[in-house]
Amino acid sequence: MPAGVFNVVNGDVAAVDRILEHPGIAAVSFVGSTPIARRIYETATRHGKRVQALGGAKNHMIVLPDADMELAADSAVNAAFGSAGERCMAISVAVAVGDAAARLVPLVAERAKAIHVGDGLDSKSDMGPLVTRDHLARVRQYVDDGVAAGATLVADGRTIAPDAAGFYLGPCVFDDVRPEMSIYRDEIFGPVLSIVRVPTYDEAISLVNTNPYANGVAIFTNDGGAARRFQNEVQVGMVGINVPIPVPMAYYSFGGWKSSLFGDAHVHGIEGVKFYTRGKVVTARWPDPGLRGKNLGFPTVG
Repeated sequence: MPAGVFNVVNGDVAAVDRILEHPGIAAVSFVGSTPIARRIYETATRHGKRVQALGGAKNHMIVLPDADMELAADSAVNAAFGSAGERCMAISVAVAVGDAAARLVPLVAERAKAIHVGDGLDSKSDMGPLVTRDHLARVRQYVDDGVAAGATLVADGRTIAPDAAGFYLGPCVFDDVRPEMSIYRDEIFGPVLSIVRVPTYDEAISLVNTNPYANGVAIFTNDGGAARRFQNEVQVGMVGINVPIPVPMAYYSFGGWKSSLFGDAHVHGIEGVKFYTRGKVVTARWPDPGLRGKNLGFPTVG
């Protein structure tokens, strides 16, 4: 690109605050944690800027009893452990409705234990390491806390991580997770999948709709009526039906609701174009130059 079109500014909060307050910057786009997204939104809008600030996520995947359990298990594992769970669209909670859990949990645990964890440059590896030593310690602490809180660890990634240099943690799958547990409440951003059991669809959607995050959600079912009801009732920005990671194509938009997005505009598609542009209205009239200086009226043009 031409010089000056794309610039990288490295720095801490002082550099960010300078961007948020600078009179020559008209719009700010951010992706990160919810507390920082909220601060950026509040600070930048106070200085008259347009803002889209994407925050955290706790993406749920509801599995109804009539779903294809093999498909649901494959999807849950791929969506939970791809990129070692370090992506904002990762599925971190599977909500098993009714007797779905009895069939779903063994399939998910089996698949999670079969994932080969290792160097990302090794073609045999299915999942690589976490990003830093500090983040590995943080995620492992969540796993320890989940065990201490009484959740059932049906796949323990602490025992299947490779004995090698690097920040490795294998896939961890918890069953019998309750909403008050930290592994359910917090965005862990690692290879940890929590399974919550509920008796009815109504309780499942209530669990999703009362969550402060509303980035992405999915439902797995073979019932078209249930899917239609779900897509209308769920209060989440991006919805998948038998699709675990409902990332829209570029010509649609990307962004959640509630504490997952601050601002009116989503990230790309038409909304993204409108965010980075500003409408201008020009009203013009060109009188006959020969009539300048004469007190003549002009007919109304309709």
